[in-house]
Formats: sequence, C-alpha cells, structure tokens
Amino acid sequence: MLTLYQAEWCPYSSAVRERLTELGIDFVAKQVAPRQKDRESRHEIPLLVPEDGERFEGTNAVFGYLAKLEPGKAEREHRAQYRAHREDRARETTAEVLAEKAPLSGATPAESAPRARQ
Repeated sequence: MLTLYQAEWCPYSSAVRERLTELGIDFVAKQVAPRQKDRESRHEIPLLVPEDGERFEGTNAVFGYLAKLEPGKAEREHRAQYRAHREDRARETTAEVLAEKAPLSGATPAESAPRARQ
C-alpha cells in the first residue's frame, strides 16, 4: 500500500490524489503539519512512499514514479469527472462547505470562509 504524506489545502497533493484515483491505486493519506519547518524530518509535500520504502519527495519525483505505472481502467472517466467539476473548484466550493459545516473552532462561518469572499 502506498503512503502519501500530504495536506488537503495543497494543490500539488490534490493533483497526486487525483492521479492515484485515475490509476485505481489505493493509498493511505497521512496529514502533515501545515508549515514545512514544523514537519518531522522537514520533508516537502507531496511525499509518496511505496511499500519498498523508497521516498518520492515533491511533485516532480512523485509524478515521475507514477508515470511508470499502468493506467487505471477508469482513468479517462475520472479525468472527465475532474473536468466536470471545474466550476465548483473555481468557486471554492470545498472551502464554502467547510466554512458552513465545520467552521474553525470559535469562529463564525463567515470568519471561516475563504478569504476571497470576506
């Protein structure tokens, strides 16, 4: 099983998660500290570690590794769904849902909203 050290806010981590989905590969996502200086071993994200323990750190290294793998059966369909949700991503739908359904501790939904909407 692959282990992906990542953060939900990181667009590079998101791209890796999308590609793993397209390839049909199960993985374990491990969350990291928001700031690199606070991370154990101060690694860059995304960081992908296959079962053999080799480390692929950073977007280029991770995608270089993934390029050697066989495409998933539903690769094109997953990419099509990604494109179909472009408007929702552009509208920061994820951030809006988080602000409404899971505001930051002690904050109102408006204070938890994306900065562009404040």
